[in-house]
Amino acid sequence: MATQLILLFLHLSLLLPISAITTPYLSPSTFHPNHHQMLQTLQIYAYNPPQNPNFSTSAAAAAFHAALIRSPFITADPNLAHLFYLPLPPSPSTRSVSRHIRTVRSDLPFWNRTLGADHFILTCDGLDFESDRNLVELKKNSVHVTCSSPLPVDGRFVPHKDLALPAFASPNLPLLNRTVERFLAYHGYGGFNDPQILTVLNKLRRDADFLIESEPSHPGDRARRMSESRFCLFFYGAGRDLMVGDALRFGCVPVLISSRPIIDLPFYDVIRWSEIAVFVRLGEDVKRAIEETCVGAGHLRMREAGVAASVHFRWNEPPEHFDAFNMVMYQLWLRRHTIRYARRNSN
Repeated sequence: MATQLILLFLHLSLLLPISAITTPYLSPSTFHPNHHQMLQTLQIYAYNPPQNPNFSTSAAAAAFHAALIRSPFITADPNLAHLFYLPLPPSPSTRSVSRHIRTVRSDLPFWNRTLGADHFILTCDGLDFESDRNLVELKKNSVHVTCSSPLPVDGRFVPHKDLALPAFASPNLPLLNRTVERFLAYHGYGGFNDPQILTVLNKLRRDADFLIESEPSHPGDRARRMSESRFCLFFYGAGRDLMVGDALRFGCVPVLISSRPIIDLPFYDVIRWSEIAVFVRLGEDVKRAIEETCVGAGHLRMREAGVAASVHFRWNEPPEHFDAFNMVMYQLWLRRHTIRYARRNSN
């Protein structure tokens, strides 16, 4: 069903003028054929991990790692690989990561061949980088698949190179019929301590158009409240997983509130985020920003595009075409022709 929805939306995107339908994709004419080619051709070689990976702090990272290792993308012949997956030890220190790369480059020729440019790692906490050669090459050249958005360490995400996993969507949420919009916007409980965020929430709580939770709610209640709201509010960079996929699924247009430019959203180089979400600077009037951005048919177009894009945020077991796992693989496939760094000759 998800595949049929995507194909229908892509077909309409190509046939109808932009005024009639807004596509969530940056390149709708190439997305489907490229995705199909990726499924047929992409090969990845996975190094043996120094220890058993532990992704207990991130369900999305655990799902990605498990799906990748079991996937048909994995090849036992490194000479056939387009990319190389380098698992890191649990809670890696800079010393342990450098030691691991040193072992990889001394045992096999593939890291030295590109200085790590065709390698990727999965990191949840970000890595501090020092002047060590191995760490410099890892930072500069390798793709970082991050399971935290944004990373807790500033300046560690390079948009044209790195990519972010979508949060693991709430399991087993019912797909509700969208019958009535009771609220302009909804914000689920976040347990924030930031004074700026609390100021915004306290102001919105006094407005009857907004539903602002003051305590945690049952997942079923959150799903119902999303389906009854035109917009869902998220504070970006506040240390909480952004359940944007859930909002999109229930037709609740995400409003991302942030104190800085956002460069590390999931699928940033595939999805046209401006067509499925509203961006508001922290400190701006949220209600005014929403009303000025989405008026009339604009909200309906964003909602429909968001529902179509929501299938890309689902972690399925086993993975399905166009779901979160395969979309991350598609982004990696797009990076297979990244700049290759020639090995410097030593005199």
